[in-house]
Amino acid sequence: MAEITASLVKELRERTGAGMMECKKALSETNGDIDAAAEALRKSGAAKADKKASRVTAEGRIAVAQADGKAVLVEVNSETDFVAKDENFVAFTDAVAQAALASGATDVDALKAATLPSGETVEDARAAAIAKLGENIVVRRIASITTGNNVAAYSHGGKIGVLVEVAGGDVEFARGIAMHVAAMNPPYNKAADVPADFVAKEKEIELAKMSDKDKQKPAEILEKIIGGKIAKIVNEVSLYGQPYVLNTDQSVEQAAKAAGADVVGFTRLAVGEGIEKVVEDYAAEVAKAMQV
Repeated sequence: MAEITASLVKELRERTGAGMMECKKALSETNGDIDAAAEALRKSGAAKADKKASRVTAEGRIAVAQADGKAVLVEVNSETDFVAKDENFVAFTDAVAQAALASGATDVDALKAATLPSGETVEDARAAAIAKLGENIVVRRIASITTGNNVAAYSHGGKIGVLVEVAGGDVEFARGIAMHVAAMNPPYNKAADVPADFVAKEKEIELAKMSDKDKQKPAEILEKIIGGKIAKIVNEVSLYGQPYVLNTDQSVEQAAKAAGADVVGFTRLAVGEGIEKVVEDYAAEVAKAMQV
């Protein structure tokens, strides 16, 4: 039987991220064949990954990639913010975004089957990352744009990602709009995009808020009062109606006009939105562990 040296164990640990005892055992079982040992650890790591699949992944990172009129956002989730900041997790998410861009994948299933430069699929790399980092990791969402117009892909601290398509203007203006969307999170692009039922409900609310004295005013006066309030609300919920964050003296609509641009559309993703987070009581968890 081949000698299992400390340097061989160290090499396998660095290669796989597995524990020292696991590496030593794998090398012993494969008679010192480091490639076979790595494969064995990979298989056992995948098995461990399956056990972690039910864990809530509400943290993570939005990775972006962009080239030649194409841009993508990919949300990859982890269980904790600690892992989300780990350099291995960051490298994995960046690689997934690049794979999404290169493959043209438009949904998560297609992205999981996409190939990384290493030759492994995104799904295989995900399983390896789970084994290495010890947490459930989920490739949750992808958003993409392919167009002949100007495109901006912007990430704010890895927690918010934005794609923007702009006809006319330039790339810098598109990036400015992406930063605005990240900061202000407008639900709609332009006033015309605001749903009629939303406007009707807001009118109903504004009318209910009015005093009995105001309600007695002539219909045309009442309509003007409510119309002004609704116009303000519509501006607040539409990109074009909001003050532009890079120049609050202008609305986004005015800034777009000055730039000779038209915002065609945008997508904004925030890490963990829509996921029910588990609130951990660490004191209770430690107390429980001590009783075992």
